[in-house]
This record gives sequence, C-alpha cells and structure tokens, in this order.
Amino acid sequence: MISELMPSSPLAPAPSPFNMAEYVLQHAERLGDKSALEIVSADAAPNATWTYAQLERAVRGVATGLLDQGLQPGDRVLLRLGNTVDFPLGFLGAIAAGLVPIPSSSQLTCAEITRMADLVVPSLIIADPGIALPDPAPCNVIDTETLHGFTDLPPAAFHQGNPERPAYIIFTSGTSGQARAVLHAHRAIWARQMMWDGWYGITEDDRMMHAGAFNWTYTLGTGLMDPWSVGATALIPAAGSTPDDLSALLHSESVSIFAAAPGVYRQMLKHDLPPLPNLRHGLSAGEKLPDFTRARWVDQTSTPIHEAFGMSECSTFISGSPSRPSPNGALGFGQAGRHLAVLDADGAPVPLGAAGTLAIHRSDPGLMLEYLNAPDATAAKFQGDWFLTGDSASMSETGAFTYEGRSDDIMNAGGYRVSPIEVEAVMAQHPGISEAACVEVSVKADASVIGCFYIPSDAPVSDDELSQHAHALLAHYKCPRLFQPIDCLPRSTNNKLSRAALRLLVDAHGKEIT
Repeated sequence: MISELMPSSPLAPAPSPFNMAEYVLQHAERLGDKSALEIVSADAAPNATWTYAQLERAVRGVATGLLDQGLQPGDRVLLRLGNTVDFPLGFLGAIAAGLVPIPSSSQLTCAEITRMADLVVPSLIIADPGIALPDPAPCNVIDTETLHGFTDLPPAAFHQGNPERPAYIIFTSGTSGQARAVLHAHRAIWARQMMWDGWYGITEDDRMMHAGAFNWTYTLGTGLMDPWSVGATALIPAAGSTPDDLSALLHSESVSIFAAAPGVYRQMLKHDLPPLPNLRHGLSAGEKLPDFTRARWVDQTSTPIHEAFGMSECSTFISGSPSRPSPNGALGFGQAGRHLAVLDADGAPVPLGAAGTLAIHRSDPGLMLEYLNAPDATAAKFQGDWFLTGDSASMSETGAFTYEGRSDDIMNAGGYRVSPIEVEAVMAQHPGISEAACVEVSVKADASVIGCFYIPSDAPVSDDELSQHAHALLAHYKCPRLFQPIDCLPRSTNNKLSRAALRLLVDAHGKEIT
C-alpha cells in the first residue's frame, strides 16, 4: 500500500458569489446580542465585549470608510496594528469592501516593513501610533482614531465575486532569506470548516481563548475567524498578559477550548494551574509540541492537547481531535476532505511507513493562490498536481502521519518560521563578526531558540552587544538568544555550510533560556 490519503467525501466548492467577511459574520443576524469577542484581563477591569451585531455593524462601517478613501476592489491595505480589536476590524473591513488586507507583525522594524511594502505595494496603511512604518511611506497612512470613526458610517454592502479572487496576503519566510508574500483567495475561509471537527471539536456554545497576537495567522484563524464562523465566543487576553494571567483567565472566564503555541504552554506550567472545570481541551500549533510539555499539561488539567500541523500556504491540514486523538508520537490524521500524500523524489507516493516529502493536492480549497510577484518560486513548490511542503513525514496503515524533520533549514522561533539567511545577513553587519551562521538550537527538553555561531573579526563580542545589534534590525522573535564564537564554520566538500554539523557544535551548558 502507498502513502496517499484520498478524500472519501471532498469538501463542496465555496458558493459563488462569495465574500469571506460575510461568511465569517454569517451568524450576526441570528446571534446579534451574543458576545462575539471579549478582550479579557486578569485584573478587575471589565471585559471589552463586542456582540455579533456590533461587530458586523463596525466591520461594514469600516468598509465604507475605506472605500471613501478612494480605494477600489483589489487594492491592498497594509495593517500595522497592535493586539487590539482594531486588527480584526481593519482586516474584515477591508475584505468586506473587496480590498486585500496584509497583516504584519507589530514587532517588525522600519527596515523590515519597508522591504515588505516594496513587495506588496499597498494603496493604504492603517497604523497604530508608535509602530514602525515603511520609510518612505509608499501611500496614505491613516491612524486608529480615523479607523474608529469609520465604524459609525453607513454600512457597506459586502463586495461579492468569485471565491477564487484574492482576499488577503500573509508573509512567510523562505529558504532564500526573503519574506514571501502568500496570496490567499476568499475560499480559504471556506476550507477551514475541515478543521472544525478535524481539530477543534468546536460548537457555538464554546468560549475559545487564544494566547497569540492578532496579526499571527494562527490567532487570526483559530482564535477569531473560526469561532465566529460557527457562532462561538472568541476570548483574547489583553495586551501585556503574562503566562500566570493566562492561567487565571482560563479559570475566571470559563474557557472551554484554549489555543496557544507550545512555548506558551511551557511558560504556564512553570507554576501550578488553578482548577479548570470548564476546559474540555487545548489546541497547539506553530511548532512541534514536546511530549514533556503535553504530559505535564495532562497531569495538571486532566485534559488533552490536540496538535495540528500546517503552514502559511495552506493553514493546518493534519491534526488530532476530540473525536480522533493522535496516536503517541504522531502529528495526527489528515482532516476529512483533504487529499494528501508522502512522495519520493520522482513525485510518486512512497510505501506506507517510509519517509518522504509531505504534499498537498493542488485541488485543496485552502491552498494559496501564489507567492506574490514570484512565479518561479510558486512553480518550484509544485510537482505535477502536488504542492510540496518541504517537510519530511511518514504515513502509517491507520492513516496517521509522523513528522520526520524539516527538509529545509527554516528555524522555528516560538511558532514563527524564520529564515536563517535573513538573520545571518543582519548579524554579519556587526563589525566584530567576520562570518555568521544561525540554526535552531534545543536548550531544554521542551524549548528551542535561535542560535548564532560566528567567527569573530578579532576577539569575541559580548552577548549583550550582539543582542542589541540584532534587536535594532530584526523583529524580537527573529533575534538569536544564544551566541557562540567558533574558529570556523563546518562546511561540506563543495564548501556548502553544513547546518547539521553546526548544530552538533552548540554548547548550551549553563545557558538557561527563559
């Protein structure tokens, strides 16, 4: 038997005409007074609550305000916003108007967002004060006060069209070291219903809390869009919430489903958790969940964590779920409706149990349209009808997939995929570094960080100085947290850097990373 998962009942195509924002807010009329979004805080402050009716009204008002700026359907809107309700209002408001929003991390530096803006060419930027902007600004910039004013404008009609048309753009790192702009269609939200039972086990009675920032696609989808699509309540911790705050909020807010990256679970488990009688299960994605972390969570809460595997180009497509938990050591199962395979170098499915490249059939409705302005990079990801993930996996007789490792050298920092080439280029700008190479380094049983190994120009440079240099030019999550001077970088016979050999050189003894 071969490692190919054929869908027994493929997901029906998205209806046409279609608008992603209208689909997400489809329950507003039926559940108008129900809480859709609550920004929750561990202090005594009352929750900032938005009902479904308020949310839909505000989103359609924002759509009107954006169109009043002279924008036309298909124009791009760059979002430079913090972890407030402004983010989903700007995101869904743009989509409602037929515009194409581009979420971006508020941590990005001026140099980073300038390069990204040059690639996507936005027609408008919506920005929080104090968050870095492209320099020079390529278009008009409106602030959050102006955005708030839009919410009271007459509601715009949802822009209708083919579900294959562009809806939004997200950024992901590639092996080239250049951020790739991933263009998704309106149908991407329609495809996410395969996760409802295949991962979440969610109903409209759930109160789901996600610990991530709005701009992260994991939070944007799992924490907001999907709960709203089923009529559930989305809970987002207020900015500045600590891991201890999250533990308290799980109890006080009667959370039934909790979603976070593995690192968040690890931080929360540094202290005993309170009783969580309403919690049914946790969700984890962004990086591999360590068995050590999972076991401690189950021991303290008596609830499972269901893990999912995915990527920016297709969101999550393999997962465990309440109805079908993952076997020990496995990633999970292909979600119902997915067409997946494990392929050899010639593009043929390998035998069951053998390792190969994990691939998604091009017919998957959640698959991206393209890498923007990069036709060669887009074409390189396909082999016939298969989109190659670049990850190695194997498939068992039960249909469970096991992760065998990354086929490239992309690092994973707290759930963010980071190109080593991008970080190396920045570190090499320091005058005290002659040459640098970066890899993901395991520092604990349940944690890994970005490690920078460098050849000093003269004497080794202090860790503090190198950290300051990195933070001046890179987003926080991209910055190395371990620095190791070495005499030379390991290379293969053809003089190519050997990252596998480099990982063996790390000496993290005495370096406690928190």
